[in-house]
Amino acid sequence: MSAVRKTTRQPSPDEELHEHAEIITHQLKQGLSVSRLFDKVLDVSSGDIHSAGVKPIIFIRQVMAGCLYPSLLDGDDFPPDVRSRAQTLLSQCDGNSIGSYTDSSGLAYVRSNVAKFISLRDGGIPSSPEHIFITCGSQRGLMSVMRLLCQSEGRSAVLIPDPAPHTLTRILERVGLVPLPYRLQEQGGWSLERAELKRVIKTSRTHCCPRAIYISNPGNPTGHVQSRESIETVIRFAAEENLFLLVDEESIYQNTVWMKDKEFVSYKRVLAEMGDPYHDRVQLASFNSLSNGIMGECGLRAGYMELVNVDEGLLLYTEVVLTGDINTPVIGQIALDVMVDPPRPGDASYDLYIQEVSSRLSTLRLNISSAVNFMNDLSGFTCSTNHYESAVCVMRHDGSVVSLSHITLYIHLARDLARVICQTRQEGRARMIQPHLCQIIRVIPVSNGSTGPSTRSGRFRSSAL
Repeated sequence: MSAVRKTTRQPSPDEELHEHAEIITHQLKQGLSVSRLFDKVLDVSSGDIHSAGVKPIIFIRQVMAGCLYPSLLDGDDFPPDVRSRAQTLLSQCDGNSIGSYTDSSGLAYVRSNVAKFISLRDGGIPSSPEHIFITCGSQRGLMSVMRLLCQSEGRSAVLIPDPAPHTLTRILERVGLVPLPYRLQEQGGWSLERAELKRVIKTSRTHCCPRAIYISNPGNPTGHVQSRESIETVIRFAAEENLFLLVDEESIYQNTVWMKDKEFVSYKRVLAEMGDPYHDRVQLASFNSLSNGIMGECGLRAGYMELVNVDEGLLLYTEVVLTGDINTPVIGQIALDVMVDPPRPGDASYDLYIQEVSSRLSTLRLNISSAVNFMNDLSGFTCSTNHYESAVCVMRHDGSVVSLSHITLYIHLARDLARVICQTRQEGRARMIQPHLCQIIRVIPVSNGSTGPSTRSGRFRSSAL
C-alpha cells in the first residue's frame, strides 16, 4: 500500500489545454506531422514579456550582475550609479553577500524603499516598513493572507470578480476558501455595482461565511481602472459587511497613472482620505509584483504586500506564516528595489533607462494597434479597441514616461463558434473545447476565469506582447 494518498483533483481546463499544447509542440519538434494547418504553437495568453523576446532593462541587470559578482564593481565597466546601488545593496546583506539568508519578510532596506515608494505614490500618506512584506511573487503574498482568513470558524469564502485572473480560483482551492463570483458589467466598462455585491453576499450566507473581497485594479484581465467613486463604494460595502479587502494593484509602477482620462488612485489612498468611520476601520492588503510593469521580471519571483489597519498580533502571525513559506530570493529583492527606486534625473544611467522604457512603450503601442486590426480582420472574431486601449497604463515620474502596465484583451467569439461551445457544454464535453480551439485557430486560448454572462458568447484572454 502506498504511503502517499492518491489525489482525486481534476485538472482545470487550462491545465489540460497546456498539456495538449505541450504534446503538439513536442511532436512538432520531433518532426512529426500533427496537422496540415500549422507548424508552430504560440501561447498568446502569456504576460511574460521576456519570453516574448523583449530585452531586459540594462540598469537592473547591471545592478544584479554587480551583486552576483562584486569584482565587477572594482573597475569602470559599470556606470557610477550602478556601482553605488550594488554596493549599497550588498552592504545590507549579511556577510556582504546575496548568498546569505534574509528575514522572512525581506531585507529591511528594501522594505523601507518600498514604503517610500508607496508614500510617494499616495501623495504623502505614511507607509510603515513594518507593515510591508516582501514575498516570492504577489500570489505568495495573497496566499499567505488567505491562509489567515481560513483560521476562522465555518466555511470561509472570498468574493471574487467575474471575469477574474485565471489563477485565482486555483489559489482559493489550494487554501480551502470558497469563491463567490460577482459579475462585472461589461457594457459599463467592466464596472462594479453595489447591487451585485449585495446579491452575492445575501445568497452566500446560507452555505458559507464571506471573509473578504478580492479586487483587481487595474483590472486583470479586463484592463479597466476603477474610479474614486467606485473604490469608495467598495470600501463602504466592506465596512458594512466586515470584509477584508484584498487588492491586487500589480500594474502600478510609479506614483501617478493616466489611462484615457482616468487617473489611478490606490485603495489605501482613498481609504485614508475618506476619514471616519472608514480610514482606521477597514482592513486592507495591497499587492504588487516585479512581474508586471516595465520590468516584467517574472522569473525573479519577487513582489510585496502592505497590510493596513491590522493589529500587531496579525502582523506577527503573518511573519510566522511567511517563515514557513518560500523566502523571496535575494536577487529578486534586489530587482524589486530597482523597480520602486529606478534611476533619477542626473544619474549616469537615467538617459539610457528612459530611452529603453520609451522604446518599449512605443513597441507595445504598435503591437496593440496591429493586434486589434488583425483580430478584427479575422472572419468570425471581433475585438474591441477599447479593451486594448483601456489596458494601457502610461505612467509618469518626474514628467517622463517610464512605464506601462500588463496588457490584455478580450476576444469575442462569433455566434457560430459560441453555439458549438454551448452544445459541447450541454453534452458534458466542456473540457474538450479549448484543445479543439488550439487545433482550429492555431493558438492557445486561455480562459478568462469567468463563468460568463451568458452561454451565447465566449471569451478568451490574449496578450499584445
